[in-house]
Amino acid sequence: MPTGSFKARGLAMALTMARRFGHRCVALPTAGNAGGAAAAYAARAGLKCVVFMPHDTPIVNRLEAEAYGASVLLVDGLINDCGRLVREGQSRYGWFDLSTLKEPYRLEGKKTMGLELAQQFDWKLPDTIFYPTGGGTGLIGMWKAFAELTELGWLDSPRLPRLISVQSDGCAPIARAFAAGDRFAPLFPDARTIASGLRVPAAVGDFMMLDAIRASGGEALAIAETSIIAEMRNAMAAEGISVCPETAACLVACRELAAQGTLDPDERIVIFNTGAAQKYVEALQCESERFTDWDVLDARMTGTVQSRGR
Repeated sequence: MPTGSFKARGLAMALTMARRFGHRCVALPTAGNAGGAAAAYAARAGLKCVVFMPHDTPIVNRLEAEAYGASVLLVDGLINDCGRLVREGQSRYGWFDLSTLKEPYRLEGKKTMGLELAQQFDWKLPDTIFYPTGGGTGLIGMWKAFAELTELGWLDSPRLPRLISVQSDGCAPIARAFAAGDRFAPLFPDARTIASGLRVPAAVGDFMMLDAIRASGGEALAIAETSIIAEMRNAMAAEGISVCPETAACLVACRELAAQGTLDPDERIVIFNTGAAQKYVEALQCESERFTDWDVLDARMTGTVQSRGR
């Protein structure tokens, strides 16, 4: 993913088709990564790009979109407020609205996650998928991919994965609607989370997500916001993999379900890592220890296996 997140999949397709249909300027709201991906592909396609993002969007996302030549506008509000401004500006400036599920091609691009998953698993899908859920295009796209693969007869087993949608309790409209048995998710008030991709208080595709989750026999969970950063750091230190905060939320959910006995130890489980950790400098900030002398370091290194040449 050239811009460090799964948003490149959907926006590569969306920008390609926007150019194909003769649009010269596109606009979209973003909670973070979508803005950079849209700006990059718009630059490649020779299109103008306008990005509306909340004023407290991670700094890397803002700088990235600006570096790719987009006009970046900061909004006092959340992504739904940014979406309203995109719609209002459409009649004024004639730009094309690339918002989630406002055109069909972002969904088709995200669908490739499901197609590649099937291919890489030798056409037998995993038992359970954990997916960090904001706007939900990826979850909807994967479910569409699985349905098409089933219709084509390409899967070795007709059994489809359980979809586990994961959100933070700081912004959990889908989890709340799922628990209430609702098909539509009301606006989540005062949405706050360090995982910017999960900070979507009202998703256009709420009913499609909830339909897919229920059809799969899965569930929608909200994990504690306070657990995200520690899980992100633990996973990176343990595995050497760049893990974004949204994926850390999935790791927390997986751990919790395993502890409850909801997951079978022999299941094949996939957790989608949707972004690169280095795009979330706010989440990675820490106080590094200053070197003073070897005696202090000796105390820290006690019990640590050391070998020359490493």
